[in-house]
Amino acid sequence: MSSSPALTLPAETTWSRFANFWSDFRQSPVAIAALIVVVVVVLMAILAPFVAPQDPYNQEALDLFDARLEPGETGSGGYVHWLGTDAAGRDIFSAILYGLRTSLIVGVMAGTLALVLGTTVGLIAAYYGGRVEALIMRVIDLQLSLPAILLALVLVALLGQGLMQLVAALVAAQYAYFARTTHGAASAERRKDYIEAALSTPLPARHVLFRHLLPNALPPLIVVATVQVANSIALEATLSFLGLGLPITQPSLGSLISNGFQFLLSGRYWISIYPGIALMLTVVAINLVGDQVRSVLNPRNSR
Repeated sequence: MSSSPALTLPAETTWSRFANFWSDFRQSPVAIAALIVVVVVVLMAILAPFVAPQDPYNQEALDLFDARLEPGETGSGGYVHWLGTDAAGRDIFSAILYGLRTSLIVGVMAGTLALVLGTTVGLIAAYYGGRVEALIMRVIDLQLSLPAILLALVLVALLGQGLMQLVAALVAAQYAYFARTTHGAASAERRKDYIEAALSTPLPARHVLFRHLLPNALPPLIVVATVQVANSIALEATLSFLGLGLPITQPSLGSLISNGFQFLLSGRYWISIYPGIALMLTVVAINLVGDQVRSVLNPRNSR
């Protein structure tokens, strides 16, 4: 019996695939600009302790005489507060950097865990089919019928405040998107000849799932993962703005916006506006990158 060509490794190397992907990705100047913004935001968040002029959550370093300074004023520390300070005397620029750090940690953690959980659930449903598939997908459809923010609000209220509780709530609210995407892609692959050939061999189910089905379902998952990271950041900010996200002792863009909301009408716009701009730029940039990734990985656009 001749070996099935469907089971042979592709001749195209990983590097050449990446080169082709990058060649297509850079065709969009908007996507390149968005990618630069994402890289800068990530670097600034990682290097926050070295870049920020102040640790905004070190209570001993705060001075109430520096409260609500306008952008460009010099505080008691001898340095210029380029974006002003809030009601506690925290430097807004420093607080934004630390808040971005927290937002990225929450977004990446929640997105990664939701990806792993949703992918596993979707693969199991596509692989086994029948009643198992019907049961799993009905649960997924039920969850997708509920707004993610509503589900996250309920879960955070039940689990309480804290970083891990917030991540758990976001994972539970978002894994269904990955499960639905994985199920759709894997179901289409499940009916192809190379999967049937793999099933005809004494390979364990996990080998077929993760070595044959999963690699061919990755392109749409990469796109969903990019979008869901941005959604996780936005959800975290929303919950923190409402006082249900991270504790007040942990930096968050949402809590920064909430802290300055009461001062908007008094002319002290910078306390809320600048953290809001940082949040908007981050989420929009990630979504623009994800949109271009979706365009490049779309099979209809393949060369």
